[in-house]
Formats: sequence, structure tokens, C-alpha cells
Amino acid sequence: MLALGIVLLLLAWHFISAGGWTSGSKDYAVPEAGLLEYKVALPPHNFSQWKKDGNSSISEVRFKSRGAEIAAILRIPVTEIDTELAENRSLPGIVLLPGATVSKEAEQGLARRLADLGYASITLDQRNLGVVDPQGDLQLFLQGQEPEEHKMVHDALAGAMILRDRPEIDRDRIAYAGESNGGRSAIIACALDKEARGVLAISTCGYGTAAAIASAAGDIDSDSVRFYLSIDPESYLGEVFPRPLAMIHSRNDTIIPFRLAEETYALGPEPKSLNTVGCATHGYCREMDDALKEELKKMSEAAEKD
Repeated sequence: MLALGIVLLLLAWHFISAGGWTSGSKDYAVPEAGLLEYKVALPPHNFSQWKKDGNSSISEVRFKSRGAEIAAILRIPVTEIDTELAENRSLPGIVLLPGATVSKEAEQGLARRLADLGYASITLDQRNLGVVDPQGDLQLFLQGQEPEEHKMVHDALAGAMILRDRPEIDRDRIAYAGESNGGRSAIIACALDKEARGVLAISTCGYGTAAAIASAAGDIDSDSVRFYLSIDPESYLGEVFPRPLAMIHSRNDTIIPFRLAEETYALGPEPKSLNTVGCATHGYCREMDDALKEELKKMSEAAEKD
């Protein structure tokens, strides 16, 4: 179904493209191969007053990214922002991207679990609360404008820069995690961020763009092809290498069927893992905790070896 939908959208825009779109921006491009490129710097940002939340300290962060103000929650797994801890830069960090319609506040159940495992996190309110519009974004792209799905990846990369700037965080132990649509952005962001240690992709899959293009037998203009490749996490799996791709998915997921996760997983190079659970939900559930702990442990051990 995903591949068929992409074919139809590509054909619908076949006669609209003027061809040869290139970005005039020095920090944003989508070359012929269809892989998004960004140059990202630490964005202007500010923190609200710290407050305690269970075993953590949290603060709301606001930062500028591609013409928008992005709100996020920074969670540090200590009850006091301790000077000694800050000097040691001892904590690993996660950029956490919720699924569609899920706010940063609603994502804090997973953020708290990450804190239990010793991980700081920055959880973003994604643009449009993570709801994407591929057809609308294609039109923007063909008109030489920056699509929202691209900007969402930049937001994640900017979030990682804020984590790395924090005195409590070990800048060499940053990873990405996301659920559903957020998992797609997390994979792409990890591919672009060569300093990242890996990606946790929960209840997600790719779009099957390469297969859709092949089935269209060349009846698609090159700019449309380039756009759809640029938003499909499957296009970036080779760029995640040699960092680990860790997928966690329920066999009973009714939103993104398990077979679609299997198809995406099959396209990725090692190191990779596909962890399965049986909870009847889409997104994070407590049955995923063991896999979450094990995959983060493997990423941490790999970082220590480096």
C-alpha cells in the first residue's frame, strides 16, 4: 500500500516538475542521489527554570530552527543539576522524536524510562505534531522551497547540538530514537549526524520508495524521484552504517503492520537488530523495556570501544 501510494503521487506530479531543482542555500541541499544534506550549528535557545520530575530534572527548551521556534523538554536523570556531574560530562543523551499527533509531554513516559536507564533526553514537539503531508511537501520541493519533512530532520539535528552543548552530557554518546513517524525522522537524522552512536526506531518502517520507482518503469520525473527518496528512511540505511540500527516492533501493531518493519529491516546493513514484542499497541509499551535496555547497552559499549 505504501509503495502504491508513492507511485500514484509520483505520477500525479510527473507533468508539474520544471526539472533540475537545486537549493540556493549553502546549508541545505538534496543532490541527485536523493539524500538530504544539512549543515547544522548550535541554534539560539533558552531554558525554563528547572523542576524535579521523579528521578529527573526537567526544563522546557525553545530553539530556532529553519524559520520556526521549536519547543522541547530536556530531561536530565539527576534530582539536582550537580556541578561535579557537569564537570565529568558523564551522561549519554537521546534525541527523542514522538509519533504523529503526540506532544513532547505525552512522550515523557518513554523519556522517564530512558532516565531510569541513565540517559538524558531532549524530546521535541515536532512540526505539525509530527503529522506529515508528502503530497504538499512534494509541491513545495518542486517549487524550490524547503519541505516540512526536511525541516523536521533539521529540528532533530539541532536538538542533538543542544544536547552536546550541555555540561552534563557526554557529546560522544548521543543517539536518536523515535516512534512511528518520529522513527523515520530519527533514522534520517542519525544518517546525517556522523557523530551519533546509533538509532532506536520504534513501531516504524520506510516508504518503499525504491521499489515503487522500479515498478513505475521510468515514467517519473527526476525531481519527484529525488524528493521521495529524500523523505524515505530506507534511502539512508547505508548511511547509518557502521552505527547500529535497532528496531523494536509489535507483531500486533495495527497501524504499521509488522511485515512492513521486516521489509525495512531487511534493507539495512549490519549491525542491526529487530526486536519483537506482543503488546497490542502502536508505539512504545512496557514490553519493549528489555529490548530498549539491551540495545542502549550495545550502543554504549560500542562507544566505549571507540
